[in-house]
Amino acid sequence: MNNVLPLAGVRGKVAESEKVTVNLGFVDLGHIDLLVAEGFYSNRTDFIRTAIRNQLSTQADAVRQVVARKMLVLGLQRFGRADLEAVQAAGETLEIRVLGLASIDADVPAALAQATIASVTVLGAFHASPAVKAALAGRIG
Repeated sequence: MNNVLPLAGVRGKVAESEKVTVNLGFVDLGHIDLLVAEGFYSNRTDFIRTAIRNQLSTQADAVRQVVARKMLVLGLQRFGRADLEAVQAAGETLEIRVLGLASIDADVPAALAQATIASVTVLGAFHASPAVKAALAGRIG
């Protein structure tokens, strides 16, 4: 049986953003700098975040349809040792599907993750220890 556990709570501190590097042409960068200099945006990052949010808003219906079709959990999904031990005790496995952040606690042994997680699909960021990521390498898509 495949289950997705609801997020019970977040232990420890989780980063609220992920750094992304974008290469822009000089002309595009000049346009952004002009808008910043004229006070339309406080800095380049403010412009880029605004542009991304506008695009995501424009595509919101398409995103909702894909999330529903692929049965993705939207937001933050955290898996702790106790959660995975309960899955193991029930003889079940998980198919993790997240749009946002999927996080496996640092105290989760690689063997437990390997025994309880059938697949991992994350559109966003996947945080886990290097050992857990290595144990799940063939299951991360």
